[in-house]
Amino acid sequence: MTALFIFLLVVLVVGAAIGAYALLAPRKVETGPVAQPERVVEPLRVSDGWTSEAGEEFAGLSEAARCDMVFAVADLDDERSRGLLVHALDDPSETVALAAGHALMNAGRTEEVKAYVSRHPGTRAQTLVETLALLE
Repeated sequence: MTALFIFLLVVLVVGAAIGAYALLAPRKVETGPVAQPERVVEPLRVSDGWTSEAGEEFAGLSEAARCDMVFAVADLDDERSRGLLVHALDDPSETVALAAGHALMNAGRTEEVKAYVSRHPGTRAQTLVETLALLE
């Protein structure tokens, strides 16, 4: 019984010591916001020349990479990206040409696709038009 009493007394003393430390421990002093050094932000330099470079390297990409490029460029909707899409209509791969035609049609550039087809009559152009009609 005395062992239990001593154990409870030790627990009570340790608890009191922890409580006293929690109340009397030094606290961090709030000093307010620290002034950050002013960052110099350089103006954003936009280069839209990458689409012309992409057009030059377009033939060196794999068929899947050219299709990815077509769909990535389709959302840009600027002169150079439209030029790349028209260039892609003449791609040796019918898949890439179809992707370019689909991207142009979705962007409302139906006239550019029709102009390409009229400049390049033949079975490939006819197949392109028929497939695009199915996709609409």
